[in-house]
Amino acid sequence: MSDSDYEHDDEDKDNDDDEPDYLSDPDDEFFDQVEPVLKPPPGLMAKEPRGPMGYLDFKFTCIGPDELMSRMHDIVKQVNAIFELPPCTTRILLSHFNWDKERLLERFYDGNQEKLFKDAHIVNPFRQARVPVGNSTILSVDVICDICLMETSHKQLEGLECHHLFCIDCWRNYMRTRIEDSGNALAIPCPHGKCDILVNENIVYRVMQPFPDVIRRFQYLSAQTFVQQHKLMKWCPSPGCTFAVEANSTRGVPVMCNCGYRFCFSCSSPAHEPVSCKYFQLWVKKCEDDSETAHWIHANTKQCPKCKATIEKSGGCNHMVCRNVNCKADFCWVCLGPWEPHGSSWYNCNRYNNSNAKVARDGQAQHRQALERYLFYYNRYVNHMKSLKFEDKLYAQIEVKMRDMQKLGLAWIETQFLKQAVDSLCHCRNTLMYTYVFAFFLTKNNHSILFEDNQRDLEMATETLSEYLERDINSDSISDTKVKVQDKSTYCERRRQVLLDYVYEGYESDIWEFNMM
Repeated sequence: MSDSDYEHDDEDKDNDDDEPDYLSDPDDEFFDQVEPVLKPPPGLMAKEPRGPMGYLDFKFTCIGPDELMSRMHDIVKQVNAIFELPPCTTRILLSHFNWDKERLLERFYDGNQEKLFKDAHIVNPFRQARVPVGNSTILSVDVICDICLMETSHKQLEGLECHHLFCIDCWRNYMRTRIEDSGNALAIPCPHGKCDILVNENIVYRVMQPFPDVIRRFQYLSAQTFVQQHKLMKWCPSPGCTFAVEANSTRGVPVMCNCGYRFCFSCSSPAHEPVSCKYFQLWVKKCEDDSETAHWIHANTKQCPKCKATIEKSGGCNHMVCRNVNCKADFCWVCLGPWEPHGSSWYNCNRYNNSNAKVARDGQAQHRQALERYLFYYNRYVNHMKSLKFEDKLYAQIEVKMRDMQKLGLAWIETQFLKQAVDSLCHCRNTLMYTYVFAFFLTKNNHSILFEDNQRDLEMATETLSEYLERDINSDSISDTKVKVQDKSTYCERRRQVLLDYVYEGYESDIWEFNMM
């Protein structure tokens, strides 16, 4: 049974791509990786992600801060076309259901509307009339404000459907405090201490009209809450970016914000295809915690058989003496048995097959093997991460080469192939980096072998492209270099997509088996 929990819907696969799963690179050269540095380069922020096979129906769009309020009002209008409630009431209901229209409609028509409105902290609009407020002529006498306890003209009163009335000044002080301190502008309760009815936007705009800064803050918080609650919306995690991304699915698919930053829509981490969010998070935790330190200890040390203190062998002699002053046990490093029966066998143990010693040796060997396996994948993961950082410097070098090529007679548009090639290079390195995370958790079988073949082919092509881009360009080599760079760049993108298509096909057909490690 596969342990993969990769999120996907049961949808038709796109079978238009007849490209074989494994293609040979026409160039067999494999160039060494360059020594790098650490920061995501512009290349990872420049290319529109192509959806993998079977995921081409995943759609997303970027929404600017000015559009968010409009998007919110559009959803309110869609629902209100059915409910015919005051828009501010519908908005609170939608917020209560995290802007899930289907869930709201289901609850609205399940017959228990009284409970629905109570749970959403709204007075049932079908049961109670609105309280007269503001310029109403019904109130003809002064009323005591429940906050400042001052007699107040009815024209200076405001209130909600809960019938709790307060003077304008107290409302303004309350609103300013709650809006400036609150993280959720859609969850401000009535000022009455024992009332949980929520303040609607109409009263905010009406009361705070003289204070545009507070209204702007309210709108900002409303937009923040809207995106945070909506399951099909995510804020772009790039520092300083104010765009949100809206998609038609919650899948862990890479999206690209208008600012150029690529991230996983499901977990908001940097785009980590082809590894699923679950295993990416496990990998991050594994790299951050002390699990591999424990592996090293188990692989390179042993416990004293008497006091269990951890001991590292520092010389060639197998005769060990515990340094614990309360222990001082003499034992054999090889079999962990008492040293006395060994006689003069200082460097060889004739009790090697002792069952207890075998258990200890086997355990140490397993930890050593696990450590070596982890380091194999970790070193390659980090190597590509560092190489990505090096490509950041490569962009500056490419800009110089592009200017030099223009001096040699090429038009500006004719030199853009270099920048596009660096974009492809960064994109391929990013994918390769996460293929090692995917491979670390992957169980060995025929499918994993084919995956590794595709991975190796992409890696060889990527290194070749990297070498081409580092070569000096002169008038004699321009034409040849341009052809090689363009061909290799196209080939890299093609190989990258073949690799991703194969992985995502495996997710959909459930052929991948994973170990939690």
